[in-house]
Amino acid sequence: MQWKTADYAGWGRALRAHGRIARPERVSALTEALAEGGPAIGNCRSYGDSPLNDGGAAIRMTRMDRLLAFDPETGVIEVEAGASIGALLKLLAPRGWMPAVMPGTGLATVGGCIANDVHGKNHHGAGSFGQHVLAVTLMTAAGPREVSPASDPDLFRATMGGLGQTGAILSARLQLRTIPGQRMKVLETAMPDFDSFIAALDASKAEFAVGWIDATAKRKRLGRGILEEATLVEGTRPGPERKRKPVPFDAPNALLSRPVVKIFNRWYGSGVPDGGRKRTRALDDFFFPLDALSDWNRLYGKRGFHQFQCVLPADRAAALKEILSTIARGGIASPLAVLKRMGPGRAGHLSFPMEGYTLAVDMPARARVPTLYARLEDQVLAAGGRIYLAKDALARPESMAAMYPELEAWRAEAAKADPEARLATDLVRRLHLRSL
Repeated sequence: MQWKTADYAGWGRALRAHGRIARPERVSALTEALAEGGPAIGNCRSYGDSPLNDGGAAIRMTRMDRLLAFDPETGVIEVEAGASIGALLKLLAPRGWMPAVMPGTGLATVGGCIANDVHGKNHHGAGSFGQHVLAVTLMTAAGPREVSPASDPDLFRATMGGLGQTGAILSARLQLRTIPGQRMKVLETAMPDFDSFIAALDASKAEFAVGWIDATAKRKRLGRGILEEATLVEGTRPGPERKRKPVPFDAPNALLSRPVVKIFNRWYGSGVPDGGRKRTRALDDFFFPLDALSDWNRLYGKRGFHQFQCVLPADRAAALKEILSTIARGGIASPLAVLKRMGPGRAGHLSFPMEGYTLAVDMPARARVPTLYARLEDQVLAAGGRIYLAKDALARPESMAAMYPELEAWRAEAAKADPEARLATDLVRRLHLRSL
């Protein structure tokens, strides 16, 4: 197995690591690489330090991306962990199928989607990614081992959203969902404020719903934005293939100064007329809008950015409004802010979702962000919510037990599967997730 020593980072680029990286193509090479320790990682689309192992080894699974089996009658597919969600969508959509849960980027790997139990714009109805996993194959010292809810329910639950700590995910068997075509009908509606947004999300009957929110707006305009509601529709033509445009350099800090962001948000928010707007969009355009720009994280400059994403219980919408107000007063939000309604579905001990509302806001990495983040973290704790570990880079370890009440059960399973903590990452160490 060949190793390469390199610097690498999560998608936010604010936290970085230096160490040896292997990229196996076969099970034999993966076994050899795992013998030297280090976690299996995917395409590094988690924002913080979840895929990092500074000073140690890491095994990138992106070359193990083969389709192992597919039943076009039942929609059951078996695929290696390094396959990307976008590649699966491109392959399956013409055949009338797609993954039941789609994260916000098509560049996330299947292994990464399982390790973070990701959610999509249909979480309120479809639940999380792990709820559509029929079985997962983990690499163990004794070789590949298939784990399913029937064969080993505790280990399976610890693996869904388990941050890759129960063993390197080699492959997974997924239940796909049918689709009528390769297009989506999207209704966009302007939302004047936070309360209107929450009411509209609660009233929405759409299978897919997501809101862009102006995180710089204050007072009467706090929480204004655009609600997108979408439905899968018939149509064999997927639309013109998107050609990704590169971001060729790290943008200057001035691009994300408060005045510039406010002007951009005002312009973007005015794009939807008072009566709303209907559009037909390709699947990847709706599910992965930011993938149209490769390396869009460079828009945050060399210092990178942090994303704060929390979820609060459904009866704590008022507390979420206060969190949004704190962000607006902080004056460092970027144009990327998302509000969604979530259902109760979650597959693992450390799964992020809970029934309620989730807010995600990007923040350029600045000196005052950790202080603001700590304040937001306190508000989330007081409201009975939690922070998304796949996005986190700044949370405190003492918050974890309250946010994730099944932490001890997960620790026990992770300790049995990986007693020497050879798969630990920087995030696991920073948050003391595996410490008793």
